[in-house]
Amino acid sequence: MKIGIDTFDCDGGKSGVGVYLLEILKRISPSGAQYELFGWDFDRFSYNDAAGDMEFISRCSVTGNTANSLWHIIKYPGFAASRSYGACFFPAAHKRLPNSSPCPSVGTVHHMAVYRGPRANREHLGAALRMVLTRSLRNLDRVIAVSNWVKGELMEIAHIRESKIEVVPNGVDLSTFYPRPRNEESVVLIQPFSFRRPYILYVSRIDHPVKNHIRLIEAFGIFKERTHYPHRLVLAGADNRGAERVKQTAAKSKYRNDIFFTGHFPSTSLPELYSGSDFVVFPSMYEGFGMGVLEAMASGVPAACARAASLPETADQAALYFDPLKPEDMADRMVTLATDRSVYLDCRKRGLERAQNYSWDLCAQRTLAILQECAGGR
Repeated sequence: MKIGIDTFDCDGGKSGVGVYLLEILKRISPSGAQYELFGWDFDRFSYNDAAGDMEFISRCSVTGNTANSLWHIIKYPGFAASRSYGACFFPAAHKRLPNSSPCPSVGTVHHMAVYRGPRANREHLGAALRMVLTRSLRNLDRVIAVSNWVKGELMEIAHIRESKIEVVPNGVDLSTFYPRPRNEESVVLIQPFSFRRPYILYVSRIDHPVKNHIRLIEAFGIFKERTHYPHRLVLAGADNRGAERVKQTAAKSKYRNDIFFTGHFPSTSLPELYSGSDFVVFPSMYEGFGMGVLEAMASGVPAACARAASLPETADQAALYFDPLKPEDMADRMVTLATDRSVYLDCRKRGLERAQNYSWDLCAQRTLAILQECAGGR
């Protein structure tokens, strides 16, 4: 039995979906089912550390969303048949899917952002796939949702039967994200960066308006006015849509000298960045899971979150919540975490306990079991 794994749009393991795929690959036993990767040739060596023994088949020489979507719709069925796959796994099923498959197919959906909010704000998917995505999702034999929030969206937007969807939450690597000793040093050195403490952290790509950076910058100004504390605001993430507008807002802020954009931040250094922060704020209007909140909680860092999408599901009672449309409400929670030590310590304790519920081992175990169940028969 051979199972194909589609690596298209998993960003060579560098994005959230890429980390998800890497964690699954690390936990595939050398024995048992035979797995095979396929994707763009430039990703050929991206998964070597996690799956060095797996064969990688290069396909679709043309890059770009639309071209790759067409490859999945037109070329994938013949390719999968030629490889005699017993099943095929699509880790980024919310971005890349064929319309049909000659073998049983399983897809993981991390969010449905392409269908949420005003059209101008939606995540770009590619014209070809957008037209057929919901039908393609319905054609999957099994659908994995990373949260109950996403499951509800799949039922509402794509009209997928509930019996076909299983919620398998993401995990967190507790050997990487864990509480580190806090010292008295005023500067955190994470090459090539130097961060002056104390700082408030938000880890997310700069994507306006869905990631809500502008209201966070406004809330930070209110926080500074009310407390006169020396805190800085660190915004860690690569530029995306609307980044220039976010930076213009920061440049106009009275506290612009205390706002720091890192650009793309290396994932290997994220644990240190979290641990050096006083607390984290996640104002995002939409998250399919809330990976950043989970990483912060596992690092022993209190969190204030938007009461939006899956964030309350991920953090549960371990975070303070605010209305993402109200900078004043956001600032209130920031002031509470900065001034009330008992609330701070309670959030930290609850966050560490909550993080124990999420395991990559359990995620991979159930995901691989679903794949093998599908490969066993249609």
